[in-house]
Amino acid sequence: MIKTRARKWGDSIAVIIPKFIVEAQRIKPHDEVTIFIEKEDDISDLFGKFKTGKTPQQLKDESREGWE
Repeated sequence: MIKTRARKWGDSIAVIIPKFIVEAQRIKPHDEVTIFIEKEDDISDLFGKFKTGKTPQQLKDESREGWE
C-alpha cells in the first residue's frame, strides 16, 4: 500500500504511481491496472458544525477522561 495525493489533470483527477512500484510490478504505458481507493477523512471541517455549548478545551478535557 502507498499513499499519494490526487491532482487535477485537465477536467479529471490523476494519481501518480511511484517509480519503485512501476518497476516492481513491471507496469508499462497502456497496461490495465486495478486500484483500490480509500479516501482519508478530514475531520477538521467538522469543527464548529455541532453546537455543544462547551469550549474546545472542555471537549478536549472530556475526551481525555479516564486515560490516567
